[in-house]
Formats: sequence, C-alpha cells, structure tokens
Amino acid sequence: MVTVLDNRDEAAKPRLRHPEKAHRPDTAASPPKPDWIRVRAPVGRGFEETRKIARSNKLVTVCEEAGCPNIGECWDKKHATFMIMGGICTRACSFCNVATGMPHALDESEPESVGRAVAKMGLNHVVITSVDRDDLADGGAEHFVRTIRAIRAAAPGTTIEILTPDFLRKPGALERVVEARPDVFNHNLETVPSKYLTVRPGARYFHSIRLLQQVKELDPTIFTKSGIMVGLGEERNEVLQLMDDLRSADVDFLTIGQYLQPTRKHHPVIRYVTPDEFKSFETVAMAKGFLVVSASPLTRSSHHAGEDFERLKAARLARLRAA
Repeated sequence: MVTVLDNRDEAAKPRLRHPEKAHRPDTAASPPKPDWIRVRAPVGRGFEETRKIARSNKLVTVCEEAGCPNIGECWDKKHATFMIMGGICTRACSFCNVATGMPHALDESEPESVGRAVAKMGLNHVVITSVDRDDLADGGAEHFVRTIRAIRAAAPGTTIEILTPDFLRKPGALERVVEARPDVFNHNLETVPSKYLTVRPGARYFHSIRLLQQVKELDPTIFTKSGIMVGLGEERNEVLQLMDDLRSADVDFLTIGQYLQPTRKHHPVIRYVTPDEFKSFETVAMAKGFLVVSASPLTRSSHHAGEDFERLKAARLARLRAA
C-alpha cells in the first residue's frame, strides 16, 4: 500500500492520536501469533523497484508504516494502493494505525501526481483509498473524482478501484464519485455492528450498508465490494448476518481477513481465526450469492485486487449466461 502525503515532512512528525484511540481492554495483550500468520521478509527485485518508484515520486508507504504482512508479495509484483488526501485522519478507529488529528489542506496537484505514478509503474489495476476527511464539505469526493480522471488521462488502460470513506453527513458526495464511474467501488464495514462502539466509533453500520446499496442504485454496472476483519471478539452468527446485510445491498465481493494489532495502544486481537474457519466463511458467503469471496488470515482489502477484478468480470458474465 502506498500513500501520497500532502507534505514530505509529514512522515517525520510525531503521530497524532485522540485519547479514545487507545483501547483499554480487560485482556492484557493479544495472544502470540500462530504459524499461519507468518510471512516471508520483503525481498526481491520487484520489491526494490517498487520502493524506488515510491521514493522518487515522494510517496510514503502505509504498508511499511503499518507492517502489512503482504508487502513483500505485493511490491514484488508492483501492486500498489495509493492513499490520497494526506496522512492524517479525522476519525479515531481503534484498529487503525493512521494518525488522527486535523488534516492539512488538500494538495491540488496530487491527482496528477498519482496519475503519473500509475503510468510510470505500468499498473493494470490500481486501488485508490483515503483517510476520512470530515473537515471537508464533500468529505473529499471531488478529490476522488479528480484522481480518477487523472489516472484515466495518464493511464487509459488501467482499471480503477476506489476504497472510500463513508461520506457521513456529506449530501451529494457519493453521487459525484459514482458519476466518475470507477470500475470497483469498495467501502469496508470493518467489523460487525456490535463492535462499532469500540472499533469504529465515528461510523454508523447501517449508513455504510446504505452507501453500498446506493452505488448499485445509481449505477448497477459498477462492481461493489466490502471487507471485514475477524478476531475482534465477534461471534460467528454476527459475521453470517453481516453477509446477509451486504447481499441485501447487492454487494458483489466480500473480503475477510485476520485483524492484527498495530501497536499495544490499539484494540487487541481477541483470537486468531483458523484457516479452516476462514474456508468455512468463504463457502457460506459464496452460497449466499457473492460473485467473489476472499477469506484467509492474510486477506486484505486490496490484496490481489487486479486478479480479483478479473474474477469479478468472469463471475458476472457466467451468472448472466446462466440466467
């Protein structure tokens, strides 16, 4: 994952936090990581080339900062996710390692910078995400639109997936983004509704469900996607109900991955879900009607995004032919 910051010096500043970001659970710490969580160290020619491109374009990597377990694999394949609108978020989610505070003004040249980087890296598929920008009147919707257009101008053959915030209390924002016609619209629920107060306190579960439903109502041709983390203390039946809620919103693609605690100040891992349990989740979710499901301990929202986009297209075509 790669993030474009408004200011290169921002990476050297102390991390900002709201007090509620530090979670104080009854359990003292996360349990030790099982063997199935461990991955190889990031090495390889592709990895080094991706890092050089990121550095030369003044990009700061969230995957390095957050210790993403898939950095070696993704960077070796030159897969990248760009995080726009700065590196400071207006929300204080207890699972997230992004700094919280008052963000800087938008970098008006950022959309074009991202477009140039996508073209230089020769990406077939790119994922664009952002911090929450509750300080902006449109939540950053227009910046998403400009970034999509800039990528299309610089790299017309690249398909575009966006992973957006919830645009809570931002009338008209979603409509503007959908008008730009990204190939995939992703908005993560992150966890089951009973955990929102401690995990995602600034968000509203049913607003997020409705957001995804509206995308399909506005443009049924856009693929929709959402993801959650498990291991936060949720019950299995809650995950199954969440699947039903997403299918009621006609969501096409579901990702389920293991939550990993970024620091001791964040929400602890309550338990590590076994690979067999992930396989069971995948089987059930496919039976409920999702076009594509990715469920494994190391699944992340943008992991294998390009390959998964091809799977989405093939699955939709097969379903249409069977209808």
